[in-house]
Order: sequence, then structure tokens, then C-alpha cells
Amino acid sequence: MLPIYVTIYEVNFKILRGGAIMPNIKSAKKRVNVIEKKTLQNNMIKTAYKTAVKKFETAVEAGNKEEAQKLLVEATKKIDQAYSKGVLKLNTISRKKSNLAKKLNAMA
Repeated sequence: MLPIYVTIYEVNFKILRGGAIMPNIKSAKKRVNVIEKKTLQNNMIKTAYKTAVKKFETAVEAGNKEEAQKLLVEATKKIDQAYSKGVLKLNTISRKKSNLAKKLNAMA
């Protein structure tokens, strides 16, 4: 199947098999590659902080307070790293850390 060429907002794109759009301009092609790499990095960061939060929540559910305190520190560290990388916004991390602290305090 041959690629189909279309023009969207005065930019030529090549539609590949499966509906993927590939630009024709060299700088636009580079941006596509950079965005793919950044998306993978962002997904890694998101996965890391979500995993840390899940570990903390399982410790809370198990009733292990000492373990939960250690995991809270780790989870807040991962959430702060996600903020520093631009994956999460300030209000989001504040809300998440607050909710985690509430869960830990509710154990007492």
C-alpha cells in the first residue's frame, strides 16, 4: 500500500499504514522523534510514582505503620521527582501528598 499525502494547516503529511501521520519537513520529523522519547520518559516517571504510592497503600491496608512511614517518604520523593520533571503540577502533588499523609494519620 502506497502512502497517502495530505495537507493540514499548510503542512504536508504522509499517512502511513495503520493511519500514522509522518511529516515531510525535516524539523517536524525530528520533533516527532523527540516527542516519542519524551513520552516514554514521562511514562516511566509516572509508573515509578504510581508504584511507590501503591506500595504505600498496601502497607496501610496491611496495618504495618512502620513500613508505611518508610514508604510514605519514598512515595513523596517520587511525587516530587515527577513534579521536578514537569510530569505533575504543583497543586496535584500537594493534593496527592496530603491524601497520603491523611491515610497514614488515619492508621493511628
